[in-house]
Amino acid sequence: MSNDRRNLYFYYHPNDQLNEQLKPLFDLALENNFEIVEEPKDANIIIAVGGDGTFLQAVRKTGFRQDCLYVGVRSEDEAGLYCDFNLNNFNEMVDSMLNAELEVRRFPIIEARVNDEYSFHCLNECSVRSTLIKSIVVDVYIDDIHFETFRGDGLIVATPTGSTGYNKSINGSVVDPKIPCFQVSELASLNNNRYRTLGSPFILGAERTLKLKVIQDGNDFPIIGMDNEAHSIRNIQDVTVKLSDQQVKTVKLKNNSYWERVQRTFL
Repeated sequence: MSNDRRNLYFYYHPNDQLNEQLKPLFDLALENNFEIVEEPKDANIIIAVGGDGTFLQAVRKTGFRQDCLYVGVRSEDEAGLYCDFNLNNFNEMVDSMLNAELEVRRFPIIEARVNDEYSFHCLNECSVRSTLIKSIVVDVYIDDIHFETFRGDGLIVATPTGSTGYNKSINGSVVDPKIPCFQVSELASLNNNRYRTLGSPFILGAERTLKLKVIQDGNDFPIIGMDNEAHSIRNIQDVTVKLSDQQVKTVKLKNNSYWERVQRTFL
């Protein structure tokens, strides 16, 4: 590990048990000349301890930083597709960091712009869902060309790594994160003579722009899901989604590929 990568910031939800588990890791890091900083802006390695949900929060709360590495540490019984390390094997993590037995993995992220005013980044997915007990109607445009008119509970736009989350639960495809793309999946679409959709998830390449125009029929106050956070924005007219130029850089162990983690998690 180079000398400019020794400032560590730990992101986690404190409790007595986790504080006790982390103390040996803090001590081991200090013994090996790492510095633990109090503010994420001072870190060049941000370590999320908990699971995939905590990792997503760590990336969001620290602003999708481009000048640092993110590390996922899985605690007991937590899902860990973003987490290469286990809290019970922290010696392995420190040893790997010291002996460079790791690689940098780059994950694509998407940028969602609401009403051409508010911009958000997502590592997993962006979703547009109805908050009323009625369907939402959305005109779907690909590169400014009208593709379909959707009516149903909502739409999910997922990154390749996010394809194993909410997207997979509604039978979306699992996508290799080495492919720069994003996927659109339907939530309970209604298909009849008036409304007709593709009826299956579809994948858009890196150069594509997706625009979701919400039909103003009284259901113009949907929930916008950004990873594991929800945003209620009044009078949503459209959401424009594209693949961001930015990426999230994470630390991975050698011989621990994305597909090996998918296999361990689901098979």
